[in-house]
Amino acid sequence: MAPKTKKNIAILSITLGSGGAEKVISLLLKELRKDYNVTLVLFHNTIHFSIPDEITIKILSDNPPDRAFYLKFIDTFKYIIKYYRFVKQNNIDISISFLAFPNLINGIVSTFNKKVKTIISERGFPSDNVTSKLSFYISKLFYPVFYNKCHKLFSNSVHINNDLKDNFGIKIPMEVIYNPIELPKEIITPNSLNTNIKRLNGITAGTLNKRKNQIMIVRAVKASNLDYDFTILGGGNLENYLAEEISKANLEKSVKLGGKVKNVNEQLLSNHYFVLCSFTEGFPNALLEAMAIGLPCISSNCLSGPLELLNENEEITINNGEFYIGKYGLLVNNDDHIGLSKAMDYFHNNPDEREKFSALSLKRATQYNLENIYAKFKQFIES
Repeated sequence: MAPKTKKNIAILSITLGSGGAEKVISLLLKELRKDYNVTLVLFHNTIHFSIPDEITIKILSDNPPDRAFYLKFIDTFKYIIKYYRFVKQNNIDISISFLAFPNLINGIVSTFNKKVKTIISERGFPSDNVTSKLSFYISKLFYPVFYNKCHKLFSNSVHINNDLKDNFGIKIPMEVIYNPIELPKEIITPNSLNTNIKRLNGITAGTLNKRKNQIMIVRAVKASNLDYDFTILGGGNLENYLAEEISKANLEKSVKLGGKVKNVNEQLLSNHYFVLCSFTEGFPNALLEAMAIGLPCISSNCLSGPLELLNENEEITINNGEFYIGKYGLLVNNDDHIGLSKAMDYFHNNPDEREKFSALSLKRATQYNLENIYAKFKQFIES
């Protein structure tokens, strides 16, 4: 028998849909294939991102992800058995899971298979990343039991790791590995933003839901005396609500809903600044992607990610109704549309600051390029 030259790695996820965690997986697969024999294991056959040819794909269920709760409960036991058998039969050396449910499955597998190294990845701020009080209490009960069965954990924010340690009793080794990005070929030239413009073009991108809080932008534009053309990209259950609020505020000529688009980068290129207004994030891919394009950025100072990206995680105090000029962008308090309006006006009135923060965005984004992040990731899983 020929000696095994590469370790066998399994990447476990619910789907490879269009979410932030799934995008991270898709990027890491491009590098992992060079160093390991990799199998992508999905609960459901939902695939949005491209998968390299060298990656083996294993689908655990033919059922759709949106089944009734009691059916999902039954499915859970099937997933545990199927994944346990898969890991054992395929001599998996390292099992890496993303998101809470796969992480719990990984923890259960680790309980019964001591040979496999189990690594889990938390992608959202745990104390504020649940859909109900019931799911929060379930997390409080099961995280300490099964997360602590795994060998190590990585997340994309120091705040996530602190929350897991302080509020969920996680004791295994934890590290922060930020989300990677492939730097775009086409970017904004910073000095092109240093011109006097009557109507400033702004943009945001994300699912239209309460957590992303796009209504903050509508209110900020309404509060300003300056002229804006603002595009809100994305689809979601608040689309009709936002359309109604835009109409009520008589902002149809200033704020438009751009819907879901695949060519987000192309949309970003025709704007002068980017806004993230979330109540909470795991790590804001949309903000990082906007910085990589070269857009000056404004963000709510939510947990977690914006402070790390825009001010190297140095703590700040922002007065209500005001904004903070960070090292790489502007920060405002959560749900403070007056502060956001003033930050937008700051970019509107100061084209030299748009140029300055465009250049700073490009500089900051290079630290998150795929090659740099993968090097840290490989070192983490091998240590």
